[in-house]
Amino acid sequence: MSLRPPSHLAGAAAAEAAFDALGHEILAEKAAALGRAGQRVEETLARLRDNADEQLRPRLLKDAAEAVHGYFIQRELCGLRKHDAVIREYSIPKAVLARLGAK
Repeated sequence: MSLRPPSHLAGAAAAEAAFDALGHEILAEKAAALGRAGQRVEETLARLRDNADEQLRPRLLKDAAEAVHGYFIQRELCGLRKHDAVIREYSIPKAVLARLGAK
């Protein structure tokens, strides 16, 4: 069984235009998801820095590690493999980095 595009999309130019529109939408969603993940990293790290309660610290570290881990995954999905600059930019503590991926 083979699939054929609708007759109005049979031309190569029309098919490419449809693909480009879909590709553009996918890239836009990747960028939006990366932005949301970065915002979550900023929020969790701010809560970690601003809270002096030692009883809450383990939970705040876990939340920050989960946010950073998710952000790194989203960056990798966008083709961004190196995270050194991001670690410096967000000032991600070593205590958070040590917990990445651990559950």
